[in-house]
Formats: sequence, C-alpha cells, structure tokens
Amino acid sequence: MALFELHNRNLAQEQVAHTHDFHQLILATCGVTELSMEGQGERVTARRGCLIPSSRHHEFQGDGSNRTLVLDIPVAQLALLEKGDEIERLFDKPRFFSVPPALNQLTHALANQLEQCPALQNEIAILLLRALTMYLHDATPATVTQLGQHCISERLDLARLDAWLDQHLADEIRVEQLAALCALSPGHFHSCFRELTGVTPLAYVQRRRLEHARTLVRHSALSLGHIAMLVGFRDQGSFSRAYRRYFELSPSSDR
Repeated sequence: MALFELHNRNLAQEQVAHTHDFHQLILATCGVTELSMEGQGERVTARRGCLIPSSRHHEFQGDGSNRTLVLDIPVAQLALLEKGDEIERLFDKPRFFSVPPALNQLTHALANQLEQCPALQNEIAILLLRALTMYLHDATPATVTQLGQHCISERLDLARLDAWLDQHLADEIRVEQLAALCALSPGHFHSCFRELTGVTPLAYVQRRRLEHARTLVRHSALSLGHIAMLVGFRDQGSFSRAYRRYFELSPSSDR
C-alpha cells in the first residue's frame, strides 16, 4: 500500500485556490508556477521549491509548460516512518527554499525514475524527503525563506533582467516593466531588488547604461552625442554629467 502520493505533473494555466489535509512538497524540473500562501507569493521553479503544511490555504497557477514533482504526505503516515519526526519538522511552517544544483539533479533523476517505475513512488518519495531534510538542516538562513520574512535573491533572475536591459538601454525603462518580467508587483519587486543588489532598480539601470557607455567610449569611434542616445540619455550634456559623477572623469577624458 502506498504511504505517499507522488506525481510528475504539468500544472495548468488556471488559478486554483484550496486547502488539503496533507502536507505537500513541490519541486519543479522546468517551467514556472506562481504560488501564494498566507498573502506572500513566489515562483516555484527549478531553483525554488515549496513546502505546504496541512490545512494551509494556498493558491497557484502554472505556466502550462512546467514539469512539477508534487508529493502529498498524509500526516498520519509519518508516524510509520523511522525518521518521520524529522520530516514532520519540515512542515512546521509554510516556506519556500532555494534548490541547489545537486538537489535539482536529484529531482530530475527521481522524476525520470517515477515515470519509468510508478510502483516505486514510496521509495522515491522517502529518498527525496530525506535528501531535502539533510539539505535544509545544513542550509544557511539565507537559503530558506519563511513566510513573513524578506524575499531572497532567487526570487529575481538578474541574468534575464540584464539581458533585457541591454536590449532596451536606448528606451525609457520603468520599474513596472522590470517587475512584470519577474511576475511581481512594482512594490514587491522594488523591495526584493534592493535587498538583492543594494541599490534601487532605477539606480541599477543608470549604472548599466553608464557601464555600457564606457565600453563604447573606450572602444568605438562613435561621437559622445551618439553614445548618449544609444544608452538612453536625452542629450550629451546630461550624459557627460552622469558619466563624470559615476566614473569621476568626463567621457572625453576617458576616451
């Protein structure tokens, strides 16, 4: 008889809101699922997992292309396990946690094993839970986010934001656009971004503009006015003033 219910699912693009009388572990191998518990939302991705205690209300909506490992754990069944008390402590409160590469690789391997041998779901589930217990036991506080605390760096994909910024430096860039790329409200995005980078989003954009401009100043024959336009300044004067403040020398001197 199965102690647990373990499924490899594709969570659809429809919003679901419910509670259930079992604990639930959610790990993704690809794609994104927006999930909210007790007023705080995050994205479940290959880099971010979620623990949902029994009877906690939550809402979720997949992107339609995710592959998500969902483990349902009846509370009564934990008493039957040798280290059930350790697993129970995983679910003492709802939480999101970062997924390191080793745990992500294990998730991929176990998801594939489940596809090939569904009858082994108990063994696969126990292995997954024990691996997660060991990881979270050794994790630093910065790797685990309990609800009500500040967001952590994994909430934002800086590489994706940087790539988008580099394609739009000549344009007006608003915080609302950046927040939309991360599926966050502007206010939540602003606080997460500042916690991660130590600067506001607009200050980060300005820095990105100027660092790109410096490359053009030093390694191209473009006029300073043209460079100013390419990185989003309205005129050469405002560009030169910002450049001098940031690099402590004028663009003409740097050239």
